[in-house]
Amino acid sequence: MSYTHDRLLHGVTIDQADERVRAALADAGFGILTEIDVQATMKKKIDADMAGYRILGACNPKMAYEAIGLEPRVGAMLPCNVILRETAEGTEVSAIDPMASMASIENEALHSVAGSVRDLLIAAVDAA
Repeated sequence: MSYTHDRLLHGVTIDQADERVRAALADAGFGILTEIDVQATMKKKIDADMAGYRILGACNPKMAYEAIGLEPRVGAMLPCNVILRETAEGTEVSAIDPMASMASIENEALHSVAGSVRDLLIAAVDAA
């Protein structure tokens, strides 16, 4: 079982991918709650050089509200992370599969919500 849905944007810079991914996520009803520039953080904290790597914490408020109503502690697994990673070919975009991350919670109604979120994330990654 894969835990992410991935797409390589050939010849696309991380900044270009960032714009495209944010727009596609917004079109799917997601906002960005958190942003981590891993490349900059590693340089600052441990003076390590690495390729561009960003983590966007995406949240669809309606789905998050429904999930929290079904399982109040599910917030420990939110938001849904989407990563942008520079490669030699372009930028890889990877979104978490909420079904994989929620599999350990025994709540079928929550699994249904996670499936809907997964479908929205897949559509957003594929549209970026």
